[in-house]
Amino acid sequence: MITVLVVDDRPLQRFGFRMLLESTPDTEIVGEAENGAEAVRRTTELHPDVVLMDLHMPGVDGIEATRRIVAAGGRSRILVLTTFDVDRYALAALRAGASGLLLKDTRPEELLAGIRAVAAGDAVLAPALTRRLLDAFADRLDDDPGGPVREDPRLGSLTDREREILVAIGRGLTNGEIAQRFTLSQSTVKTHVGRVLAKIGARDRIQAVILAYDLRLTRPVESDRQ
Repeated sequence: MITVLVVDDRPLQRFGFRMLLESTPDTEIVGEAENGAEAVRRTTELHPDVVLMDLHMPGVDGIEATRRIVAAGGRSRILVLTTFDVDRYALAALRAGASGLLLKDTRPEELLAGIRAVAAGDAVLAPALTRRLLDAFADRLDDDPGGPVREDPRLGSLTDREREILVAIGRGLTNGEIAQRFTLSQSTVKTHVGRVLAKIGARDRIQAVILAYDLRLTRPVESDRQ
């Protein structure tokens, strides 16, 4: 059973999520919150597997609530819901530690699949969607995107192959595409990806993509946007 805390300032929206999740055998709503401060408090009390987090709320918003929940070091993972696919707050939420991003008008089965993926420790965003999101915010990722690669202690812990894998993750490649590029088996790629995430301290693939952009290991190119 996947336990879920629903966070949204609109009662009707929370009611809709409750109806969906209570009708699904493997999900259970353990609580609701109508603002970010309450979300942080209830997450501490209830320890849900997944926090379904709205971004736009009065007072403490979803970004700050996500940051506080992640900083607390608990097991709860954050799935952010937003109204717009190019929401200027979306990247900030991912930077704060959210494990995924979905649109509020996503189909019920996609929302449930996203909840299950996040609860299992995966990132919800597909690699191609991750790339499009980061491309849309490329100018905000770095004030000097053409500069040299930034030095970082986390890079020093990577082998040459693992660094190549991190660059490939940053470019939004799937495990299958990485395997094809480097002539590796998918199981070997999966092992490499796991080691990369562990060494750089990334909760999931999304955080690895953001790090790769921040350190200028990769950057948007025109061919990626087509």
